[in-house]
Amino acid sequence: MMPNGAQPQQKPDATQLSGLLLVDKSAGWTSHDAVQVVRNRLGVRRIGHAGTLDPAATGLLILLIGPAVLRQTQFQLAPKTYSGVISFGSATDTWDAAGKVVSEAPVPEIYKERLDAAIAAFTGEITQLVPPYSAIKFHGEPLHRIARRGGELPLRMERKVTIYGWEGLDWNPPELAFTVKCASGTYVRSLAHMLGQTFGCGAHLKTLRRLSIGPYKVEDAITSDSIRPLTRAALEPRILPLP
Repeated sequence: MMPNGAQPQQKPDATQLSGLLLVDKSAGWTSHDAVQVVRNRLGVRRIGHAGTLDPAATGLLILLIGPAVLRQTQFQLAPKTYSGVISFGSATDTWDAAGKVVSEAPVPEIYKERLDAAIAAFTGEITQLVPPYSAIKFHGEPLHRIARRGGELPLRMERKVTIYGWEGLDWNPPELAFTVKCASGTYVRSLAHMLGQTFGCGAHLKTLRRLSIGPYKVEDAITSDSIRPLTRAALEPRILPLP
């Protein structure tokens, strides 16, 4: 019996993990694949992520482990930085390289001044076209489901997003390499599609890599391919505490 009838303190559950795991997602993996593999390695059911990456895209995926999932919205709303390549002269139904080509046109001569003016028009708060293959809902159903079953899509959906800035622009016709920092909710393939409309030749997003989410950077992440053979003991030290 402890003094004054006090009860002994319970030891914390050593199996209870909580924190962030930075993953560098490989092409071909879905965000759900990464969650499932880490779930199996750690033996923890409660795992979420802070922003989906398309299967063909690579880069930073933040996984929230255990009680950390309660902070999911905070991380999802953080600004993000991407690098990628836009291919001009062909538009696809998905607005990226995973879709089928729906139109082609010659790429005009694009001088630096024209390119700079176009990029300036897509900087700051802009009105973004919503891709037909996306999770945005129309009459309660995600657009990508409507598109895949051949349903009738809305003619035009838009929403406002903020583009903080572009860097590393490298125009090598017909491709534009870029880095862009943007607010949550931005579809980078929409930027590619809209730039293609600006120059009248169509365009699609050829490659995409997420470099950062808020202060977290992809160079500090563990690659998704290297997670599979790890034990829980080997993976645990990679879990970061919540800020």
